[in-house]
Amino acid sequence: MATKDMDGSLDDDDGTPATARRAILIAGPTASGKSALALTLAKRLNGVIVNADSMQLYEDLRLVSARPSVVEEAEAPHRLYGVLPASTAFSTGDWLRLAERELQDAWGNGQTPILVGGTGLYFKGLTEGFAEMPGIPEEIRARARSIADTQGVEGLRQHLIAEGDPESAEALVDPQRLARALEVLLATGRPLKAWQQHTQSSPLLKPQACHRIVLAPPRPWLHERIEQRARLMVCEEGFNEVRALLEQGLSDKLPAMRAIGVPELGAYLAGKADYAETIHRLTVATRQYAKRQETWFRNQMSDWQRVDPSNLIEMEAFLRTV
Repeated sequence: MATKDMDGSLDDDDGTPATARRAILIAGPTASGKSALALTLAKRLNGVIVNADSMQLYEDLRLVSARPSVVEEAEAPHRLYGVLPASTAFSTGDWLRLAERELQDAWGNGQTPILVGGTGLYFKGLTEGFAEMPGIPEEIRARARSIADTQGVEGLRQHLIAEGDPESAEALVDPQRLARALEVLLATGRPLKAWQQHTQSSPLLKPQACHRIVLAPPRPWLHERIEQRARLMVCEEGFNEVRALLEQGLSDKLPAMRAIGVPELGAYLAGKADYAETIHRLTVATRQYAKRQETWFRNQMSDWQRVDPSNLIEMEAFLRTV
């Protein structure tokens, strides 16, 4: 069982700081080759691959979320893939609690945890700590979403200022983060920063205990891979996956229902788009998402090592250092 030392880091029962143990963190935009790199490292290093992608948590979304295949999962231990039903909303705090358990299990078995994914908040919480946010009533969440949908970024900012959080209004640019700040403010009467300052947890990993990389491919190379992925998704298996998901009658506000691929393939199934249009919509949506991921990594994870997965010489050099 893990305990806390004076600075909040995890200790094993034998007193050895868990944060001193080895961990490899691989972030990067969608379609950049993260899963393949993680599998290569896991085979070399007696590793356990731990999912750090919010959509790959869902059991209903293997193809849509580009989860590792059954064959790939058999080649090395994979954890936290397909562990949630689509009906579940899952927070960063929830993921961190599961990730802590997987880290301890891997270290206890003498294995190297390799955390891989594209969800920047997971990595940020893992290495910098995480502010536990309060639960938000659905009616307040719906109000914030309505403001975001009808009034956009400027509308969200004006509401934040009027309700008493001008700092978030000025500091945040992403509409989802602005909406989240407004939700917290409306639900609790306290600005987002106040919650972050007073509920920050200690990080599970410290920088010196990790090998942290962001895959940073050239844009044309990444765009080609994104289009290839879109074409692979528009197939019978992909349509069946989305059809089965839609037949559950879940709220379209749930994270799994907003995953890239679900609305696009759903439109095809409903007769609202043809094959070519579906591929185009998937490609555009995925490119836009990859761009948002790259912006996050650049702004929030600037001290992580960058590796170009399209450059074989650079990749081999990186592998020799791990």
